[in-house]
Amino acid sequence: MPKMKTKRAAAKRFKKTGTGKVKRNHAFKSHLLEGKTAKRKRKLRKSALVHSGDVKRIKQLIAYM
Repeated sequence: MPKMKTKRAAAKRFKKTGTGKVKRNHAFKSHLLEGKTAKRKRKLRKSALVHSGDVKRIKQLIAYM
C-alpha cells in the first residue's frame, strides 16, 4: 500500500506539539477589526489546541508532520 499524502491545506493550518497535541490559530482576525475590542484582538493572536473530538481526524490529515 502506498504512503498517505499529507493534505497541504491542513498542513498550513495545524501543527503538532512535542507531546502530540494539535495546535491551531484563531479565526476572525483578518478583517472588520474596528468593531472588535483590543482585548478580543489580543486574545485572538495566541494559538489554541484543537478540540478533542476533532484531533483524530486532523492527525490523519497531517500524518507525517
